[in-house]
Amino acid sequence: MPIRRLPPELINRIAAGEVVERPASAVKELVENALDAGATRVEVQADGGGLTRILIADDGKGIPPEELPLAVERHATSKLSPGEDGDYDLLRIFTLGFRGEALPSIGSVARLSIASRARGLADAHAIQVEAGAVGAVSPAAFPGPHGARVEVRDLFYATPARLKFMKSERAEALAITEELKRQAMAHEAVGFSLDLDGRRTLRLPAEHAGDEGRLARLAAIMGREFSENALLIEHEREGVRLSGYAGLPTYNRGNAAHQYLFVNGRPVRDRLLQGALRAAYADFLARNRHPLAALYIDLDPTQVDVNVHPAKAEVRFRDPGLVRGLIVGGLRHALAAAGHRASTTVSMAALGGFRAQEAPPQPSAAGFSAWRQGGWTPSPLAAAVQAIPGLSEISARAEPAWEPAPPAGMSEAPAGPGPVFDPVDYPLGAARAQVHETYIVAQTRDGVVIVDQHAAHERLVYERMKAEMAQGGVARQALLLPEVVELDPAEAERVAARADELAEMGLVIEAFGPGAVLVREAPALLGQTDVQGLVRDIADDLAENGQALALKERLEEVCGTMACHGSVRSGRRLTAPEMNALLRQMEATPHSGQCNHGRPTYVELKLADIERLFGRR
Repeated sequence: MPIRRLPPELINRIAAGEVVERPASAVKELVENALDAGATRVEVQADGGGLTRILIADDGKGIPPEELPLAVERHATSKLSPGEDGDYDLLRIFTLGFRGEALPSIGSVARLSIASRARGLADAHAIQVEAGAVGAVSPAAFPGPHGARVEVRDLFYATPARLKFMKSERAEALAITEELKRQAMAHEAVGFSLDLDGRRTLRLPAEHAGDEGRLARLAAIMGREFSENALLIEHEREGVRLSGYAGLPTYNRGNAAHQYLFVNGRPVRDRLLQGALRAAYADFLARNRHPLAALYIDLDPTQVDVNVHPAKAEVRFRDPGLVRGLIVGGLRHALAAAGHRASTTVSMAALGGFRAQEAPPQPSAAGFSAWRQGGWTPSPLAAAVQAIPGLSEISARAEPAWEPAPPAGMSEAPAGPGPVFDPVDYPLGAARAQVHETYIVAQTRDGVVIVDQHAAHERLVYERMKAEMAQGGVARQALLLPEVVELDPAEAERVAARADELAEMGLVIEAFGPGAVLVREAPALLGQTDVQGLVRDIADDLAENGQALALKERLEEVCGTMACHGSVRSGRRLTAPEMNALLRQMEATPHSGQCNHGRPTYVELKLADIERLFGRR
């Protein structure tokens, strides 16, 4: 069969399969065009899941009438310009779009209409494209002083087979909503609106550029609870800047759907983010729980390749190790700065658990005197208390007054009268009681704190063990017979290249031929372990995340188990000094607001919230 040139219409339809996979892809490309045009407001309308109609309206600089035919030609764009030598540099991309494929690709599989008034011009013009056939430029009505309105009807009508691969209208509408939310999170200074089938779905006013405006935009999309439990991330290394917000460990989800990464203002999906978040939160969350985060990376365009895929949803960093280390380091720094802070959702859930109870039957009008004379019959509730053994026993044990040691830097006996330090001024307050021999009740200046003594002490012991392990290194145990682990040659090379890093964690290996490694020593903490499975897990982690998380997580799991068994157990009675000492250690220990599995170690109830429960406010 001879080689033939494909017709332009077919070429555009092939490109459309890469660029416009579904209606949400068309919305993404058109919104990015609006943002590149300097729009401060973007309106999106979609009917029938975007398959029937899509409208994108913006107030950008618009398109001059003489450039409208060029706009719908393939690989024609205003976003790339030649340098002094006449060459186009694809490694210095400062815009979201640059390939010049979106409009012709959409026009080849749908009915496309573009109306625009360029800034500074009095008249507006439009152009039509139907299944690749380009119409003439003609005058058109336009509501705003400048901008563009792009309307797409009957998407994929020119390729009916493609429609069979579309999901339900509801699923496609949800994908459009998610895509617009990502764009809105990346550009907080731009206002966005979305109408689905005539129903108002999203209204996001423009926010001030900067951290405060970004957090307000994230709160509008991810929920107000995220803004209340988010940690500010600010980190920079070797010209790469990381910013954004990440949630407290106790504010987590069962999947990774609420993890977002933006590179130079571009929403991207990258496995690098998931691996970095997993490494940063490894000490605080169980493996089936996931943190919430919106992270923004800004770097020189020459350090990142955005021309990896036609949809531009993936990027390739020149130094992925630097970016990953920056994310992990920035997150860990923010988590350490959070100290013992726990998420507000914990206290809200606790308050939600309280319900006003009906009052028990009241005594007769004669009151207390009638009861003394035997004229008042005890209520059924009182009879039940007498009938059920143990129900009337007191489960809370209050401690007598306790005078704490003065804070560091304060003399024990100040000369002359002076201010006396009140223990309720500590962040976690002063211990007042132990309930059910498991929970410590402490009083703060403006509320009450309830502490799970076992979970809190488990975190304290775990942090101490980690510090001791970091100072003294991981003890090794030589294998009686060194084990040979056979791997793929590329996997074996990756594992052998990290031999020094693994040795610091107690695993001594060396290359053993082109497709194997030899294990001579293993961490003593692991005891009898499956060396073969461990090395293969490490190889998988290196391939996926670029770091040997499997060994680190196993060591941390052992430390966590040892901390669990070595900590204060539930059911143990504590004295007032012991309870207050535990509270002071929690305040001084980073990450003490959650146990090793991401569960909260304490709940704080503000006095104002308690007063609302009793109708005082």
